[in-house]
Amino acid sequence: MMDSREKWTRVRIRLMWVLFVTIFVLVASRAFYLQVVKKDSLVKLAEKQHQRIVPLTPARGVIFDSNNAPLAVSIEMDSCYAEPRNMESLPQAAAKLAPLLALPKEQVEKKLNGNKNFVWLQRRMAPDLVARIKSLDLDGIGFVKEGKRFYPNSEVASHVVGFTGLDPEGLEGIELKYDSTILGSTGYLVTERDALGRDIDLKGAVVKSADKGHNVTLTLDKNIQYIAEKELTKAVETNGAKAGIALVMEPETGRVLAMANYPNFNPNTYFKYSPQALRNRSISDSFEPGSTFKIFLVASALEEKVIRPTDGFNCENGSYSIGGRTIHDTHRYGSLSVAQILKYSSNIGAAKIGTRLGQERLYAALTNFGFGERSGIDLPGESGGNLRNKNQWFGVDLATISFGQGVSATALQIATAVSAVANGGLLMKPYLVEKISDDSGNALQVFAPVVKRRILSPETAKTVARMLEGVVVEGGTGVNAAVDGYRSAGKTGTAQKVDPLTRGYSVNKRTASFVGFVPLEKPRLTILVVIDEPKTSSYGGVVAAPAFSAIAQQALCYLKVPPDKGMKKRPEQVEAKAIPSVETADAVADGGIVEGTGGTVMPNFQGLSMRQVLKIMEKRGINVKLLGSGRAVEQNPMAGSRIGANDQVWVKFVPAA
Repeated sequence: MMDSREKWTRVRIRLMWVLFVTIFVLVASRAFYLQVVKKDSLVKLAEKQHQRIVPLTPARGVIFDSNNAPLAVSIEMDSCYAEPRNMESLPQAAAKLAPLLALPKEQVEKKLNGNKNFVWLQRRMAPDLVARIKSLDLDGIGFVKEGKRFYPNSEVASHVVGFTGLDPEGLEGIELKYDSTILGSTGYLVTERDALGRDIDLKGAVVKSADKGHNVTLTLDKNIQYIAEKELTKAVETNGAKAGIALVMEPETGRVLAMANYPNFNPNTYFKYSPQALRNRSISDSFEPGSTFKIFLVASALEEKVIRPTDGFNCENGSYSIGGRTIHDTHRYGSLSVAQILKYSSNIGAAKIGTRLGQERLYAALTNFGFGERSGIDLPGESGGNLRNKNQWFGVDLATISFGQGVSATALQIATAVSAVANGGLLMKPYLVEKISDDSGNALQVFAPVVKRRILSPETAKTVARMLEGVVVEGGTGVNAAVDGYRSAGKTGTAQKVDPLTRGYSVNKRTASFVGFVPLEKPRLTILVVIDEPKTSSYGGVVAAPAFSAIAQQALCYLKVPPDKGMKKRPEQVEAKAIPSVETADAVADGGIVEGTGGTVMPNFQGLSMRQVLKIMEKRGINVKLLGSGRAVEQNPMAGSRIGANDQVWVKFVPAA
């Protein structure tokens, strides 16, 4: 009996021993897991329960132009915070702070009386305001450094650089496109909490400062950008226009040297401007290019060998019926060569070249030039324009698209396509960012020119370039685009705008443009100027060409490009202010005649230049239809006749021999 009891006792002791050993092993294992394996995560969890993290604004990298001139910088400014539990009298403190913060005393006191022991009073304050608050010597008031975005050149390149919000995250332009690259890492402050989760004390200083982001260097040249913006503003305001665009590119590389828009804005105070002013029209707005499209028509027809430079086309004396519609030129011509069709901007000649090329080849050529698709430039908000599929072309579409009607494109698309003619036939991808670097200046990524495809042979490109030179010499529609000391080439354009109400073409709203390149033989610059709804004249050669000339002249001088030998001084410009509302040589016009003012005697215009005729018209108040360019050879009524109310009044010009 005793043996069985003793035996059972020993069994129970052993069971208890095993139980205690098991419990000890489990506790030790759990302790090891918590204290060793999970140590870091649990420490962080504990800190979160007893600390409150206050994020600080991250610093953004610098945006430079191609010469390392800063276009956007982050400057350190003081942000003011308060620890209410460390302040002796909240009402007194609020009374002292309210006038400096430009806030009502009640609003400041409400902030201080909140449940938190950390509250921002004002972020990124001016230095003089910081000094005045510090002079109050209030307990519980502190300051910490935060970055604020600043644009030292104000409006210059504002549409390209863009701007940031208060976060500060990029909202437009390069600031938005490269936001993750430019934006640095966030810094933070830490406050202590009590057992109930209330803030009790600021732990000390900034635990982690905000790290600066990477720097971005653009292809833009600040000086050329300034020139483009200045001359664009002058052209828009002189002609009473609604808006404008000026683009300057390197045709060999696709580097964008200037991208100007009017109206402009100051990114430091972007919130004061309307959304219309903030829009980068160079890439977001598409419009009918008008006669500038004839460049690509002729180039494609020559490349496909459906025409030769010496071919002549009957321009039907200014009126040509096709597909149930009648196409008009604003002056009458018989047979014109291909070069003359460009020089005098004949819509009829362009339509006949388009017919010979055919819709299959014309559509393929235009898509090859990059129309109907985005260029891929490193900016947000780019439009691809509108080029309908060839299967949707009906009736007269082939003819009208040949001279730039019924198709839309962005300014960037047109400039890029013309650059392909200038550089010998290569379509380059336009780009704005040259490199990305760290704060020490070490390059992290470098961007090089990208050839998208060859679209013309060098021979065709050279032939078209020399034809386009005829546009800017005496007798051409773009004589005002001539550049002193340099041979240049280009094309005027005027296009009717679509009326959003009638959905047809507007009677009086036009887009006038000029695009070209200079110098002719080794082009350094492709320049496009677009003037939207000019009031003085719809003639691209009058309102846009002078801006092209001015930008080219100053930019070539700045770049130290040597003048061409033996170049004469350019012809005198035709002033836009002297021109009444008449149709232009390259407009899609109805060919009507403008009636003169009754009771006026018709002067003798024979042999006079267009400039001289315009001066007489302005002086005498005569509204006359101007046909052609060069010297006056014919007029109606005859000199000395009195102009009746219903008389057709016009003066015809032909190029000087």
